[in-house]
This record gives sequence, structure tokens and C-alpha cells, in this order.
Amino acid sequence: MLQEIKDLQRRAVSELLNKSARKQELTFRAPTGSGKTHMMADFMNQMLNNNADVVFLVSTLSKGGLATQNYDSFCKRRNDGTFTQLNPYLISTDISGEESLYIPTDYNVYILPRDLFKKNGRLMAGPMTAFLEQLTRGQLLGGQNKQIYLIKDECHQATNNLDAISPKFFTKIFNFSATPNLKRGQMPDVQITDEEAVHAKLIKRVEFGNDIDTVEDAICKFEEIKKQYLSLDINPCLIIQISNKDKAEEEWLRNIKPVLDKTEHQSLKWMLIVDKDKDCDTNDDLKKLKVNKWKEYAKLPASTIDIIIFKMVISEWWDIPRACMLYQVRDTQSKQLDEQVMGRVRRNPRLLDFEKLNTEQQELATTAWIWGILPQEQTKTMQVSLWNDEAIKQNISLKTIRIKTPTKRTDFDIETFFENKKNSVAPEDIFSLYRKLQNAETELQNLCYEYAGDSVSKWKEFMMNINSVQRQYNRYICNYEESMVVAEKETSFPMHSYYLETKNKNSAVKTWVWRKATVGAFAFDSDAESEWAGELQTIAEKHGAHLEPNEILNDQTCFLWGKNFLPNSEIRYEYYAEGIHSSYPDFVMKDTKGHIHLFEVKSVNHASQSNINTEEYEDKVRHLKECYRACSKKLEGYIFYLPLLKDDTWQITRYANGNEDVITLEAFQKSFNTD
Repeated sequence: MLQEIKDLQRRAVSELLNKSARKQELTFRAPTGSGKTHMMADFMNQMLNNNADVVFLVSTLSKGGLATQNYDSFCKRRNDGTFTQLNPYLISTDISGEESLYIPTDYNVYILPRDLFKKNGRLMAGPMTAFLEQLTRGQLLGGQNKQIYLIKDECHQATNNLDAISPKFFTKIFNFSATPNLKRGQMPDVQITDEEAVHAKLIKRVEFGNDIDTVEDAICKFEEIKKQYLSLDINPCLIIQISNKDKAEEEWLRNIKPVLDKTEHQSLKWMLIVDKDKDCDTNDDLKKLKVNKWKEYAKLPASTIDIIIFKMVISEWWDIPRACMLYQVRDTQSKQLDEQVMGRVRRNPRLLDFEKLNTEQQELATTAWIWGILPQEQTKTMQVSLWNDEAIKQNISLKTIRIKTPTKRTDFDIETFFENKKNSVAPEDIFSLYRKLQNAETELQNLCYEYAGDSVSKWKEFMMNINSVQRQYNRYICNYEESMVVAEKETSFPMHSYYLETKNKNSAVKTWVWRKATVGAFAFDSDAESEWAGELQTIAEKHGAHLEPNEILNDQTCFLWGKNFLPNSEIRYEYYAEGIHSSYPDFVMKDTKGHIHLFEVKSVNHASQSNINTEEYEDKVRHLKECYRACSKKLEGYIFYLPLLKDDTWQITRYANGNEDVITLEAFQKSFNTD
């Protein structure tokens, strides 16, 4: 798993822990597929580690076995040593005859299928209240004097019965969802945005289809993508959603099944899932099995079901990472797509070993294709293309920096390194060693598995010496003179990219490398970025930047600049900060002398910092400065900048030839004068 993913999840959990000390109720929002259950388990584990008098009640949806999935997930993470403080129990009402319902009180994480706690249900008849009273009652009264923290998983769904008893029994409430209900006051206190999750490769970016595309257009696109998916060792899946139940049968018989019956599409395996099992259908051999078996099989990575047609809202429990396309059948009563529906096809199917994929495979694994009616609040994606890709690639070819890990060093032999190491007289148990490895950074984990292979004894040898390996690793990798190398292949701007439309627009930006199909200003990630783009535009105009680079095909001294949009970009510079990270400079500029200027824009203004931990932010800036100083020393003719906006003033840190200086905006502007 990429270090960026771990950092993003850990940051979210850390914010939850910090804010929970100050608030009685918190809402956490993270997009579907971003590891919400994992973060929930991590959050509870750290809470329990700090306070043994806390008990968690996790209320989750009853349908689709979501409660059981959560329970199994918590058990797995406890048993494999990841989160050892968890002691989960799944509340059930499955008892026979006159047997009385009883919930034991010697666990610390209770998973409650929400619909069990309902009027006239067995839990509401008294067992639930007795259980909660036993936990919270004082010890002098025979209770355990515990604090109960309620977690509402998928909190956008109502929990009226639990809400009614909340003041009496629950000390704190934590709401978890991809789509918190704002009307109920569930404003996110902590969140992972879609943009953050996409950038970390945690979820897929979305390419939206044309409004005029038919079901057959989507199926043809799927067949094209399916061939490409062979390189991922995954069978992809297209989900077709019929949102209007009244017209579902008509839509299936008139518009969908005739397409699937065509000769050119008959090799595709499909499955129709509707309300009643007797009306479900498939052209696979699964037909002889019960429908619940179909659903389980369809979710498997190796499943051969290509297309799943739903006559219902796709449930929160439907986790199918191999799904990469969603087509919503539209009619006059079709509902807008929501994040829960789109989330079904946005999971990264190669999340755990993503770094092992090549560039083309990574792009495929992190792209979803969706046709449907977008939510009104959905952020628009704007496609951009180079004015003339050949001209730009001729004129601006960039060197980048990579970190050479110890596994790639010819002078580092780990077997020789272990020869003089003595194992501990009292070695740790294998579960403790596994926990230690899970908490280690990604590169150290990779080093362990590359050394050990399938050998348990080698794995244990590595883990017995992991602290020594970590020290050796840190000594090497933090020495950028040794660990930083210039990438073998030079790169440039990609032919195509996209950005998310924001309010931070700058209509002055025109003479740069990008164009878009629609008329209007380009948008940027922040006010600071937008303002800095304006400064670069002014400099570019003074030094002959062209709107269309095809005018300067043979002019190698042209002035070019552009935003380094993240999607498809390979313009990155690696550095080390408790794991290998990549800096993608916000802007790239090539002047008439052939010098390369790279800019990472920052701001300390309150508006831009509202969701950022100040200490973490300053730590990141420090690592970036170390990175840029080292990169500028290795790359002659490359100048790196950290423009920092404070109030209305720019403070610009510049790195060239390994030297650092701090300049004003005026000095920066004058540095481009050629006289």
C-alpha cells in the first residue's frame, strides 16, 4: 500500500482523536472505498488503549450483512495483530423457544445491526436496556461504571430508537458516513475529501460519459476496457442501475436484454438483480444456485460476471472493487446519482500492491467510467489538453528525481548485514513481530518481504533485527547525496489531464500550455494558487509566451509555462518523511534561456489553513525545503521555489545549485529580465 494512503488515513484518525477530547458528538466523512472501516477500527483501538473504561457500540445497517462484515473485519484486525485492543461482539437476536435474550458485558466493541433495535423487537423488550445499564451503572450498584461511545456507521440512515436513549447511556457519539445528513446537523468535523482520496490513489477518479450515450455505448466501452484489464489480473464489471422501479421490467426487456442478446455481445456474462428472487435472472451457470450465492460470487475478484443490472438503489454493503463502470438508465423519473451509488465503482482494486503496477496499469486501476444524472452539488470535472503536444514535448523535457531504496542498492547485502547480528535472548512472539511490521513504513515492509520470500525463518530473522535495519535504512535514505537519483527517463506535461472546478478562478491565465473545450477562466485549488498563476502569467506575457505553441515549433528558446495538474502527471520529485513521498510542483515554467522553474505554492492565511494541522503543515514544508535543496544540487539549470502567501505578501524561498535564499516578489520578477 502506498505511503500516501497510510498517511492520509492516519491523519484523519489523529484529527478524530484530537477533536473527540473537545466535543461530545463528531461527524467523520470519507468517500466510499477510502477504508472507513479500517479507520474506525484504528480510532477505537487507540481510544481503548488510552482508556480501558470505554466501551463502543457500533450501530450499522442490518441489510446485506453489513454488521457481520464489520464484525468479521474487526476480528481479523485483532487476530492478525493490527489492532489488539479490540474485543468485538456481534449482537444477535437468534434464540430459540423460550430462551431469554442476553448480551454479555465482557467485550469492548459491540456491533448492533440497526434494525434489531426496533419497536416490539426482542432487544427493545428489555435486554438492550439491561445491558446498557449494567455497563454504565456504578460499581457500588453492581455495574461496571463504563462510558459508552456510540458509533453510527452509515449515519445518514436514521437511528431514531437509539437517539431516544442517547442522553441516558451514551457519553459520546461519532457519526461515520460517505454522505452525512446535513439536515440532521451532521456537518463533517473531520473529513477526507474526494480530491485527497483520488490524489493518494485511494479511490478512482471519474470520467463521466456523454448524456446521449446509450446502454449499448456503455457496453461497447466496457468490452474495450475489459481487454485492458487483463494486465491487472482482474475481471472488471459494469453495473447498470434502473432507478425507476415502475419501468424496470419494460427497460430490461425493451432496451437492455436485446443489446445483450446481440451476437457481438453474447460472450458477456450478465446478472439481473431485482426485488424478488424469483424474478432474478442470469445467463451464467449460477442459475441453478440460490440468488444470495449469485451476489456473493459476483463480488469476487475472479468472478466471470461482466454486467450486473440492478432494479434498485445499490446498497451501502455492496463492495465490489472490480466494478469500474456504472450506467444509470435515465427516464423522466430517474433520480440523481449520489455518492453512495457512484462509490460502488470507485474502489481501487489493487490497493494493497498498487506500487507494483506500471504507469499504464495504475492509470487503469484508478479510473472509473460513469453515465448518469450528476448530483447538483457534484464538483464538475474540467478536461484539459495541450495546445500542441509535440511542440511542447520538444521544448520542455523535464528531469525528475527518485529515491533509490536499499533494495535497489548494489552495495547493500542484507544477508551479510545479518551475519554479525545476534537475535534477542527473549524474542518477541510472532504476533508482536507482525504488529511491528504492520506499523512500519511501506518501504521497510517491502524490504522484509523481498528478503524473506516464502521463508518463515527468514521473515523472523528480519523481524528480530528490524530495529537495526531501520537505523541502517534511515542513515542511507536520509542522505540525499546518496539516495536521490535522477530518473532515467525524462518527462513532460501529459497530453490530457483534468481539474475540479472551484471558486478560485483567474481569467487572466491564457498564454500557457493548456486549453479546454469550454469558454471561461481556469480554476485552481486555492486562492494562493490562483494569485500565483496570475503572477506567472504577467511574467510570461513580458517574455513572449505564446497562446498556441504550434507557432513556435522550431524555436527552442520559447517561453512556456503551465499548471502541473495531478492526473496523469509524472512531474514529481521524491523525498523521505517517514516513508517515501512525492512532491508534484504546482507550476512548471521554462524560460528563454532553457532554465526550468518549479513552484510549490503555500499559504498561511486562515482560509487556506482551516482543515490543516499547523504542526503537520510546517513539518511538510520543512521536508519540502530539504527535498528542493537537494534536487536543485543534482539538476543543473533547475530552480525550485516555495512561494508562501501571508496576508497579501509573498515570501519566496528559492533553491538553485543547492543554495537557498529568500526573495521578495519584486526580486523574483526582476530575475527574469534578460538585460
